[in-house]
Amino acid sequence: MRRKICMAVLIAAIIAGAAGCGFQDKNENLSAGMEAIAALEYDNALASFEAARQAGEEERLVLRGEGLAYMGKTMYTEAAEAFEAALACSDGRIKNIDYDINYYLATAYYKLGEMGKAIDVYNAIIALKPEEKDAYYLRGVIYTQQGNLNSAKENFDKVTVLDSSNYDRMIDIYSILASEGYKDTGQEYLQKAMDAGTKGMTNYEKGRICYYLEDYENARTYLEKARDEGGFESVLFLGKTYETLGDNNYAISVYKTYLDSAGANPQVLNQLGLCRMQTGDYEGALNAFQSAMNIEDNGMMQVLKMNEIVAYEKLKDYKKASVLMESYLKTYPDDEEAKREYIFLKTR
Repeated sequence: MRRKICMAVLIAAIIAGAAGCGFQDKNENLSAGMEAIAALEYDNALASFEAARQAGEEERLVLRGEGLAYMGKTMYTEAAEAFEAALACSDGRIKNIDYDINYYLATAYYKLGEMGKAIDVYNAIIALKPEEKDAYYLRGVIYTQQGNLNSAKENFDKVTVLDSSNYDRMIDIYSILASEGYKDTGQEYLQKAMDAGTKGMTNYEKGRICYYLEDYENARTYLEKARDEGGFESVLFLGKTYETLGDNNYAISVYKTYLDSAGANPQVLNQLGLCRMQTGDYEGALNAFQSAMNIEDNGMMQVLKMNEIVAYEKLKDYKKASVLMESYLKTYPDDEEAKREYIFLKTR
């Protein structure tokens, strides 16, 4: 496998010609390949991309698509090779697709455990686009996971300067820091946002930040107001606030009231299921998870499938849980925790 550092790849994208990367206007096979990826049918996607190559469709997009399909199959070495080759198909001008492919390349390196190469990608992106917020954030994530808190903070500080009103991103920063044992540092970012003034924040944003600051009384107050403003996100956090305060029954009523009025929602149904699990109502939890799974394009099928398996385990139906886990691992083969759980289930 070619082992270019990412800065070199970006430079190559600037100076390389389009030789060997011909294209035509119609990319029918490419479209079919991307549709297959969306359906998690990665082998079919690869077949479509090869057909696209034979038909003379745009080679750069073929390679990008192959990289995405290999990512889906957890074949990260092959994915990285495809993305590198796609970058080499530049016409000599940096375009949005160059950044797009580099972000995927960094993810492939990350999945391979090659953190240095992933950081090189983000360094290269930032060198060409100094205000690229996502690159600073993702570089900060890697530094956090490496235990390099000072470098992580430098990147996260840059993100908050460039995107000072993006409270979702601030919560993401808190979450990654907290997950690596730096919760207090993460909360500093949230407190700084509150201290800067909440006039521009919605009640939902204030409530959610208070939730992560563990100020649950104020979180409840803000989120109750946000509940009246609509939106399932507010309902989710209001319910979770009541769960944290120990009132699972009221949390369940919050979720059910929303579902009764707004209709089925996969996120709310999933949280309803988790809450019912906490109360020991495993049948009710299973029903909630399966109802969410029946929603087309719910966007969280992996989470729901795993929660369904856990519900069957709680019901002591280990045979059903084992069958479902086998199917789950065929679709999500890089879930190491699920692999260990499958070994346990086969012994029951």
